[in-house]
Formats: sequence, structure tokens, C-alpha cells
Amino acid sequence: MPRKSSTDDGDELLARLGSLTAQARERAELQRTQVELAIALQRGMLPRDLPAAPGLHLAVRYTPANLGLNVGGDWYDAFVLPDGRIGLAIGDVQGHNIEAAAFMGQVRAGLRALASVTGEPGELLARTNDLLLSLGGDLFATCTFMRLDPASGVLESARAGHIPFVWATADGKSGVAGDEGGPPLGIEKGMDYPVSRHRLTTGGVFVLLTDGVVEGPSLNIEDGLDQVVRLAGIAAVAGLAVHALAAAVIKGAESVGHEDDAAVLVVGLDDLGNHA
Repeated sequence: MPRKSSTDDGDELLARLGSLTAQARERAELQRTQVELAIALQRGMLPRDLPAAPGLHLAVRYTPANLGLNVGGDWYDAFVLPDGRIGLAIGDVQGHNIEAAAFMGQVRAGLRALASVTGEPGELLARTNDLLLSLGGDLFATCTFMRLDPASGVLESARAGHIPFVWATADGKSGVAGDEGGPPLGIEKGMDYPVSRHRLTTGGVFVLLTDGVVEGPSLNIEDGLDQVVRLAGIAAVAGLAVHALAAAVIKGAESVGHEDDAAVLVVGLDDLGNHA
């Protein structure tokens, strides 16, 4: 039986390398397509317009993850409730892929639909939780929902496993809200979500965010929240526009070396007497 020549061995090796290279290119193209689809799906589900009211200022920022398929889970929303108050929401879905982006759309749509029945934050989260469980999926989501009365600045808030929001006032005070929260949405039926009341004062800001803003390989969540507290405090005292603060917060997310997407929703209020 004739032995293979070194030329035959080289040709066989080149053929194998060519096949492996083609497979790698196919996988890379598939991953790129999945990333683009997840980003497009997620961006298409985020609101294009924000509600307006005298004295109210809203600003949002979103940035996709910069590693692999880690995209699609974070979201925000803001809309007018039937009684004229403003609903504000921010959340994060478990997982970062096309399925997470689709589930995010279900959470956002469910919240909006149920808000036509009740805008009370605790009850709304409880109903959304039960709705998601009835759909039979295996994903879950964290969420903060707020109901704001722009005329008085009174704000009611409930959390479902989500990180707390940051607040700052024009007189130099700032901090992380210590509200009690409930479990994430989509884990167990019949959960309760405590409601906390706050007041958004003239020149003050509330900063709602996802953990991709404040947590990453180079920064723990406590230090990340402290960083946002400092930014919010400076912005409130200096009277910076909410858009500038939102941009600064999302830029700060770059310093955490985040592998997650990140979302920020900033709420500010002017002197209502100027809008009478």
C-alpha cells in the first residue's frame, strides 16, 4: 500500500484548516446577526417619545453591551396614566439575548396595559407578576415602577427586585433610596410589592438606572451607586439639565468595564409657580 507523501499531508492539513475557518466565519456571522437583531428588537420596543407636563423634565439614555450577545435585557418607559399622572418604569430581564429582548417587550406591554386598570405601583407590579407567570415562560425581570404627580411633586414607588434609585435636591442633599422592595417579576404568584412615597422638590432629580450602569468587573454596585449619587448631587446644585446628567451617568458606566447593557431615566422638576 503506497505511503502518503508530505505533499498529501500538507494538502489534507490545508483542507482541514480551510473547513475550520469557514465554520468559524459562519459562527461569527450568525453571532453578529443575532446581536444586530437583538439590538434592533430592543430599540424598537423602547419608547420614542416621552410624556410632557408643566415643570417636568425627563431624560433617558441606553447603551447596549459591548461583549458578545450580552444585549437585550434592559428597558425603560414613561407614559401618561388615565388620571393624568405620569408612569415611570425601568427594568432588567434575566439573560441577554433575543429571548430576553422579546420578554422585555412582554413586560413593558403588560405594565402599560395593566396601568389602564390601576396605576398604584404595588398593585400594578403584583398584577404584572401574575400575568407573566400565566404566560408560562422561564425568564424573570426586575423592575421599578413610579407614579408621579407633576403638579405636587408627589411620587409613589415600588420595586420588584430592582436596584434602588438615586435622589438629589437643589440644596445639596443626595443619596440612595432605602425603599423596601419585593421579589423579581415572574418567579412566584401572589407576591406583594410595598409602596413608598417621596416628593420631587424644585430643582431636585431622581435617577432610575439598571445594574449595568453601576456594576461591572472593575466596580462593585455600592461604589457604582456612590458615583451616581455624586453626579446627581453636583447636577442638582449646579442646576444642570436632566439631559446632561443622564449623559454623565451613562458615560460613567463605561468606567465599570461593563459587559451588560445599561439604561438611565432621569426625572427633574422646575418651580411649578413658573408654569402657572
